[in-house]
Amino acid sequence: MANRPVVLIVEDERPQMELLAFNLGKEGLHVVSAADGEEALIVADETAPDVILLDWMLPNLSGIEVCRRLRDKQSTQQIPIIMLTARGEEADRIRGLDTGADDYVVKPYSVGELVSRVRAMLRRTRPSTVGQVLSHADISLDAARHRVERDGVPINLGPTEFRLLSVLMERPGRVFDRDQLLDLVWSRDSEIDHRTVDVHIGRLRKALRKTGGPDPIRTVRGTGYAFDPDR
Repeated sequence: MANRPVVLIVEDERPQMELLAFNLGKEGLHVVSAADGEEALIVADETAPDVILLDWMLPNLSGIEVCRRLRDKQSTQQIPIIMLTARGEEADRIRGLDTGADDYVVKPYSVGELVSRVRAMLRRTRPSTVGQVLSHADISLDAARHRVERDGVPINLGPTEFRLLSVLMERPGRVFDRDQLLDLVWSRDSEIDHRTVDVHIGRLRKALRKTGGPDPIRTVRGTGYAFDPDR
C-alpha cells in the first residue's frame, strides 16, 4: 500500500460499503473501512487516510459528530471529507459543510460520480498519485513517467527515494516526522525503524545535489524533514 492513496469508507450498510470499496479498489486506491462512528475515529487516527467518505447516519456517533471530532484534532483536521447522506434539504447541506465536510453527496448517488469526486480531492491533496507533474523551483517530478529532473537534468532515483520525494513535494514546507514518512512511503506493517528513513533521506539528498544545486530538504531537529527548495 506504500504511497497509494488511502480512502476510508465509513458506512454501516455492508452492501453499500462493499460496492464502494470494489470500485475504488479498481482505481488503484487502498480502501479501509469502519462500520460506526467510534470505529471511524480510531481507523482515521491509525491510517491517516487521504480522503474520508463519511455516512451521516451511523451507529454510536453520527457522521456530523465524527466530522466535528476529526476537525477538532490536529492530526486529522486537514483530511478531505465527503459526506454521504439521504438528507437532501438545504439546511442539512449547510450544516454538513459548516461542520467541516468538504463535499456533500445525496443518496442515491452514482458510484462513478462519487469515484470522480474522490479523484478530484486527490488531485488537490496527493497530486503525484493521480499522474500530475509536481514542480517546485528547479525540481520537477513526473509520477506517470517515473522521472525526476533538476534544472532540466534527469535525476536517477531508486523506487523508495522516488516515493519519498513525491510525498515531500506534494506538500512543500510541511514538516513530516519519521513515523508519518514510514506510513506514507513504506507501510504501517513494515519492520523498518527511523534510522532507515534517515538513510534514504541521505541518498535522496545526494542524488538531488549531483547537479550542484542547494539541498532542497530541510532537517527539523528532533522531528523530521520538509521539502523547502526556496530556502
